[in-house]
This record gives sequence, structure tokens and C-alpha cells, in this order.
Amino acid sequence: MSSADAAAPRKFRFAAGGEGNSEEGGARRFVKLAQKAEELGYDSFMIPDHLGNQVGPIAALGALAVATDKIRIGTAVLANGFRHPAVLAKDAATIDVLSGGRLELGIGAGWMKEEFDKGGIAYDSPGVRIAKLEETLQILDTLLRGQECNFQGEYFQINGLKGSPRPRQGPRPPIAVGGGGPKMLALAAKYADIISVAAPSNKEGKMLLSGITMEATAARVEKIREAAGDRFDDIELNWTITAIMPTDDREAMAEMALAALDNGYPPNIEVDVKLSVEDILNSPYLAFGTYEEIADQIRAVRARTSMSYVGIFPTQMEAFAPVIAELRGE
Repeated sequence: MSSADAAAPRKFRFAAGGEGNSEEGGARRFVKLAQKAEELGYDSFMIPDHLGNQVGPIAALGALAVATDKIRIGTAVLANGFRHPAVLAKDAATIDVLSGGRLELGIGAGWMKEEFDKGGIAYDSPGVRIAKLEETLQILDTLLRGQECNFQGEYFQINGLKGSPRPRQGPRPPIAVGGGGPKMLALAAKYADIISVAAPSNKEGKMLLSGITMEATAARVEKIREAAGDRFDDIELNWTITAIMPTDDREAMAEMALAALDNGYPPNIEVDVKLSVEDILNSPYLAFGTYEEIADQIRAVRARTSMSYVGIFPTQMEAFAPVIAELRGE
């Protein structure tokens, strides 16, 4: 075991999220949702980035910057193809200043082809989207430090632009990158401060069931470790629990989940392997059991993978809050 492995684990952090869609009470209730997350003890509140039924993340972050006090605010994650990095850097720096230095800027390559098509925005091949994201990450790194950027890339050219306003956080607000595939994880390992470790998806954007096991997740983290080299200990690893089911009978709940998968539910998952009850109960992405059992499961995920930053889906914010009380300060 190396000294890095023996180091004390990173403390847990917890991220709530919101979209401002009709299920959450719409855009008018959005600020209250973030204030509730702050009240419940979440460390951060994240907004996704889609052209469908949700608030615009940049405008919403501006509102949250002045409507909340302590909770960190951010994006999980912006679609790089929707905004030019020079414009995004300006907006991000402004939000960091207005919030008193609470921004976490999450960005990804963009993956929902349907949205790009509906919006009339070019949807490039995966290779081009990843290459564009790499250029964006380099530009953001410079501009968000308040420095002058001169960048001549294949897709973006920045000529003597100085980042302003100067963010409150130094040297710059943290940048988060999410991904499940090896190319995205390698890119994140090179540039990101926070990496969201997702299960890989197929060409249609469906999540592969094989990717949700503890073993598959640990293998993705290992890829990040290899790609990050000396940076690895400075990177915070995040994952999002997709289903939280408080129950006194974990096994029965896992059996129900397996039966649902056999019947094609949820429809956004491709069942590419047969999983056991044990696979389901050990998965970092599913949380079944009493609050104490879920807390123990999250401790086990951190011990195995070093992931410590737990994300929760918007509709499950209150259901998960008692688990935060179990793990607070660990």
C-alpha cells in the first residue's frame, strides 16, 4: 500500500440538485428548493443544463448567488456545445463574485443529441466534442484566474482577452468534469478539480447496467488514478446516487429492483448483464436500506473507491437528508 492509499480519506460532501421543472414546482419554486437544500445541510446545490423543461442554469445561479448564504452552487454539468468559453468564463466569474466565492463549475461534452437538433445547434462526433471540451477547459483555466488568454486552438481562438471580473476563489473556482467512458475520464483526470464518475452509456445515451457495480466503478477510478498521476490526491471524486429507497428489508427491495429491470424499467437503462442481489446492494449508484445501512454503504464506497462527494437527484433531497446527519463530519 502506498502512502497515498494510507492517507486519511477525504471528508464526505453532499450535493443536492434542482431543475425547476413542473415536478419540483416549476421555476417559481426554484430558489426555495435551493434554500431548502441549505436548510437540510447539503454542501452544494447543482443545476443540470438541458434545453428541455428546466430553468436556464446561468440565470438561475445568479439568483441563487444572492438568495442563499453558505451552500455552494454550481452546474452538473453544462453542455460545452451550448456556449462559447469566453462568454462562459465571464458568466462564471460573475457568479463566483456575487455568491462570495461559492461556485463549482461543472462542464461536459454534451450528450443529448435530440436537444442539439431541436435547438439547431451542431452536434459533433464524440471525438470532436471531447476535443472542443479540452480546448474549453484550457481557456477557462486561464480566464477564471483573471489572467490574459491567448489561445490558438483548432476550434477556439482567443486573442489577448483578460478574464474579468476576478473571481473570489483563488486561484480560480473549482472545475468539475463528468464522464463514464475512458476518453472523458482521461480528459477529466488531466484538467478537473472534481470528477463526476458516471456509469458509461450506449450510443443512444442509455446507461449500461454493467457499469453500476462496485467493481466496474472501482475500475473507472483506477483509470482516473493512472491518467492523473501525481494530481490524483488533489482530485475530489463525485458520484450521483440514482435511487434512494429507505426500507427495513434491503434484500427484498433489491429483488424488486431486479424484477423491474427484467420488465424494462427504468427505460433509460440498457440491461447488458445479469446482476445479483449482492451486486445491487453493493452498487454505489443505488441506496436501499435503513438510514444507518445506507450510511454504512456510502462508507464502504469511499473505502473501496476513494469517492467522497455524494450527489442526490432533485426529488430525493428530503429522503436522503437523515443519511447526511449520520455521516456529517466524517
